[in-house]
Amino acid sequence: MSIKKKITSLLFGNQSETAEEANQAAPEFVAEKTPEITDASTLTNQSLLELPAEHPINRLYDRRRQEVGYLPFPRVCLDEDEVLPPDMVQREARRLQTLLKSTCGARLKAAAAKPESGLRKKRKDVKSEDDPSPPAAPVLDAFPYFFLSSDKLYAWVIVFPPIGKGKELSHEMLRSALDEQGISYGVDTRLTDRLPHDENRYFNLFLIARGKPAFDGKNGNIVDNFPRVIERVLEADEYDQVDYTALNLIHNAEQGQEICHMVKPTEGEPGYTVLNQELPAKSGKSVPFPKGRNTEISEDGTQLLASIAGHVEFTGHSFQVKPVLDIQGNVDFSTGSLNFLGDINIQGDVCSGFTVRASGNIHVGGVVEAGSVVEAGGDLVVVKGILGDGITTIQSHKSVFSKYIENASICVRENIQTDCIVGSGIYCGGEVLVRSGRGAIMGGRIWAAHKVSARTVGSPSECKSSIVLGGHPCVIFEQEAARREVNALEMELEKLECQPDSSVKSSLLGKVKIKLAAAELKLDRARKMLDGQTETKDDEDGCLECDIAYPGTKIIFGEEMLRLHQEARYCAIRLIEDEIVIM
Repeated sequence: MSIKKKITSLLFGNQSETAEEANQAAPEFVAEKTPEITDASTLTNQSLLELPAEHPINRLYDRRRQEVGYLPFPRVCLDEDEVLPPDMVQREARRLQTLLKSTCGARLKAAAAKPESGLRKKRKDVKSEDDPSPPAAPVLDAFPYFFLSSDKLYAWVIVFPPIGKGKELSHEMLRSALDEQGISYGVDTRLTDRLPHDENRYFNLFLIARGKPAFDGKNGNIVDNFPRVIERVLEADEYDQVDYTALNLIHNAEQGQEICHMVKPTEGEPGYTVLNQELPAKSGKSVPFPKGRNTEISEDGTQLLASIAGHVEFTGHSFQVKPVLDIQGNVDFSTGSLNFLGDINIQGDVCSGFTVRASGNIHVGGVVEAGSVVEAGGDLVVVKGILGDGITTIQSHKSVFSKYIENASICVRENIQTDCIVGSGIYCGGEVLVRSGRGAIMGGRIWAAHKVSARTVGSPSECKSSIVLGGHPCVIFEQEAARREVNALEMELEKLECQPDSSVKSSLLGKVKIKLAAAELKLDRARKMLDGQTETKDDEDGCLECDIAYPGTKIIFGEEMLRLHQEARYCAIRLIEDEIVIM
């Protein structure tokens, strides 16, 4: 004991010590010192409602504290376990703030009402100053207030304490209130059993019921075993060489092989609100099979199978199986010319004088020799190159990939990728890419609708090389081919008419006239296509990119032409405002 306490105890006994202990034990003093929010983590908790000092709940709290002494401070937290979405917590917190204010205000109003005494109830018309019975204090039982989320999937309860001699919260009172509100699904029975005896049962928010959200079923989907989009770009290796055998455009399937299979949709799972109201769920949607030619659906309806052996191709909305003609050797006198509705895989060469036509892709493992004709409805791959003689004609409705192109006439709707082009006439509706290997364009005429990209254009000997950009080169090719065919048939017709009349002459004349009429129709269609093309500065889309362009190279954009008289290195040549610019 300190000297001060000893002196005080001698003078006044233990009175001061007793008063100090009494002050420490006073419930009013303890309640007043209770901080509103002391936990730092709750300050950042968005689900904890901020209750201003003037909020009616604080007045109810003060009234209860005066009656019982110590009482935990009100804590209204929507998401104690932090399992609700933040946007939902913020939205529901605003609703709860408003509803609590009105509910607490109504309870304060009821608690402030002064009930009449027994005598005044019997004799309301008699006014007496001396009332034999004093006014009774307001009596309110404990009141469980339930707050339901907007979607009725969550229900919270906050219990307000009794006022006066009202009844305390009991299990029966809580269950009766739940039944009255219709809250019957997902009720936390452990909470209902524990809450009436909990120290913090008043002025605290508890999640008392949880509904079951509805889960929509998953849509069905298709799992493919074959690619829908085939990458048709070849990359050069570290030695700047391109392996043209790596471009596998033909994906074979055996008869009965699975092309794709279906993952069936799932049924939706309905949910329930805390009021035991069913929440409907949508079932997943099924997807149709991408069924095309030469395919069939399995008996169980889950697989798409190939009905024949062939090449699997996706046409934009369905899989189809195209027959594949596999030639083990060369296209020569042992096979004759080929005309096939499907894909052709030639492991050897296309020999001189033979024609290969296919509605699909054509893959040539060797070379295309001089004097041959190749027409592909899809892509054309020539692993070893195209060696022409000036009359070799190649046509492709998609792209052409070849090791080299020499002295050939080529029309391709999309792109050309090769290592070298020498003395050829190229009509390309897309881009001409000559970057791998030598990457050289020497002589001839290259007409590309969009871009020509090469390492070198021309040669040091100034060989004549023409680069035409923009326009519609494929239509021009068709027009020129139709005009040559018409001229040849007209000459043949003139020769036949000079021959003596005979049954053979009549038969030949009829056949030639039919061919001539068909050729004239082709020529007329090509002219109409050119006339129908809008003149909208298509040439400005064209571009020549090269590392070296030698003198003698001629660049043409529509009616504008530029002839190089000196080397141009690492340049891009474009048409800008009707002027050819080297950048």
